[in-house]
Amino acid sequence: MSFREGERDEALSILQELSSAFGVSGFEEDVRGAIVRRVEPIVDELITDPLGNVHGVMNPQGDFTVLLVAHMDEIGFMVTSIDEKGFLGVGPIGSWDPALALGKSVIIRGWDGNLELGLVGTIPPHIKGQEKDSRAPQWKEVFVDIGASSRKEVEGRRIRVGSPGLVMGHFSLLKEDVVAGKALDDRAGCTALMMLLRRIRGKRVGFRVVVAFSVAEELGARGAKVIASRWKPHLALIVEGTSCTDTPGVTQYHGDVRCGGGPVITVADKSIVVPHLLVEAILMAAKTRGIPFQIKPPFVGSTDAGAIHLSGEGVPTGVLAIPCRYIHSPKALMRLEDFANALDLLEAILDEAPAIHRRVIGGSPI
Repeated sequence: MSFREGERDEALSILQELSSAFGVSGFEEDVRGAIVRRVEPIVDELITDPLGNVHGVMNPQGDFTVLLVAHMDEIGFMVTSIDEKGFLGVGPIGSWDPALALGKSVIIRGWDGNLELGLVGTIPPHIKGQEKDSRAPQWKEVFVDIGASSRKEVEGRRIRVGSPGLVMGHFSLLKEDVVAGKALDDRAGCTALMMLLRRIRGKRVGFRVVVAFSVAEELGARGAKVIASRWKPHLALIVEGTSCTDTPGVTQYHGDVRCGGGPVITVADKSIVVPHLLVEAILMAAKTRGIPFQIKPPFVGSTDAGAIHLSGEGVPTGVLAIPCRYIHSPKALMRLEDFANALDLLEAILDEAPAIHRRVIGGSPI
């Protein structure tokens, strides 16, 4: 682990604040506010666009642009119906399994910003009887109970169809090098970019660096489309949280990504095949500085890279991720060692960005 002086405490402070914030896709205001407060004093220019993306710009007059992106939003649910007894039907925001929510405490945001507590329920197993349904529950079979006795009471608490919610997941330090919390996909990436900005603040960067925090990635990289259109970058890098495959029941067929194994580099996923020369450049940056790394199993998941690399005339775009166990569940787990190594690799890539771009565009091997 290679945190510099004071960085470990800073990382924990930012991670806790961002992980604890309410930020379901389309409702990122609280996360955005926390990011703006911390980033505005560091950057040369700060922009919040009409869609809600945050853009922190260093050296805005530079004629070569490197774009780094992490998404602010998290998975959650939305109220789809309210019955006469006050029970809430819900549907997913983002892709996740409703079985992970059963019996969990949830927070629902009312239309005036108030937060209401509830829990997720379904038909109890002892009522199902002897012939228990072995299927995983579907979203239409679960509901949220906020302790109300009528639709009128629910509406009186400022909840309506369309109100967003999420499963609670308190941030905690499990041991010196291990943290757990909700939305580490991608609040870990947001934290890494915020700390990268502080690292490069004192450097003489000879090109424009745009660090963007996107909205609605979990709904199809919607914010990223706007970000790429605005800046027309020469080179882009997405910073993510990604799944580990080192837990019980996962086979080698699913790949080998370990918690503690270092940052994870994407070769291809469902939305992008990363230019192979860019992959090699990222690998070379890691090897040159002695930073451990892992390769993500191909064709798994997608990120903002899918939208950004297809923007304009095309943008060479890479993906660097921090391995986290149990992403897209109420709580994920991450090693600070992986986070610190990802931060080092981000800095190394940024230091070489113009040269990397020349190699990729020119077709020159590393």
